[in-house]
Amino acid sequence: MYGEIEGTGFETIDPDFESCLIGHARVERLWTGARWSEGPVWFAAGRYLLWSDIPNNRILRWDDTDGRVSVFREPSRNANGHTVDRQGRLVSCEHLSRQVTRTEHDGRVTVIADRHEGKRLNSPNDVVVKSDGSIWFSDPSYGILMDYEGARAESEIGACHVYRVGPDGGISIAADDYMKPNGLAFSPDESVLYIADTGVTHTPGGPKHIRRHAVAEDGTLSGGEVFAECTAGFFDGFRVDRDGRIWTSAADGVHCYAPDGRLLGKIRIPELVANVCFGGAKLNRLFICGTTSLYSVFLNVNGVSPV
Repeated sequence: MYGEIEGTGFETIDPDFESCLIGHARVERLWTGARWSEGPVWFAAGRYLLWSDIPNNRILRWDDTDGRVSVFREPSRNANGHTVDRQGRLVSCEHLSRQVTRTEHDGRVTVIADRHEGKRLNSPNDVVVKSDGSIWFSDPSYGILMDYEGARAESEIGACHVYRVGPDGGISIAADDYMKPNGLAFSPDESVLYIADTGVTHTPGGPKHIRRHAVAEDGTLSGGEVFAECTAGFFDGFRVDRDGRIWTSAADGVHCYAPDGRLLGKIRIPELVANVCFGGAKLNRLFICGTTSLYSVFLNVNGVSPV
């Protein structure tokens, strides 16, 4: 569907947003039929996108060559966020199994993390891989709060953290002062880690912002000041372009922030957005997971290559 979709469009808040747009490009709805779309990830070699339909317990696959959608994995153990590592392998957060996994090139699934200090994780949510091979993921409690996106259970850890799995496989807490850590992404030079806190979803007046941390060479974080407060709902998942802008989900679509924290503009989507990623041959196509649908739009920016 290449015509304009009702309820979509662009809202310029800062003049700098205009340079990010292509005048005639419009938001496209590529597919609909999910219950809660999340975690898009682009595989360049195969020209396809994977994303999660968490309540339906499946990972879906959109093929760029013919526009078809198929089921990549079902059941998916209520998979949520995904990324691709430096070897081109799928890394996934799974609510039901309460673990982070890697799908090997031969199809085997390897468990990367399922416990910290002997206690089961809550429900890993979003994940990124740094160039040194370390894997960083958020672990809020959404998948154990109800049976809709996982299985109701008590938290063994008793808190929600961001974790780092080092190149040697060791797991450690990277950030422990979040209420509901959610989306995360590195700046293009990996000197900054941005982390969303969606504590407002279960605590009135709770956090609904993105914070920024300086990343040391040994993987320790410092700082943690608020980078941006959400003006519509809350931030969930987000990605960063090559110039350091953040493209983040919100209740009314996708919000674009400059590296200095200015809200530049919005891409209006007619349903709650959960996550985004850059894809396409030139990484200039933003894929957007709305609640029930997969959308995309071509932009005059490029995403950060995962390799």
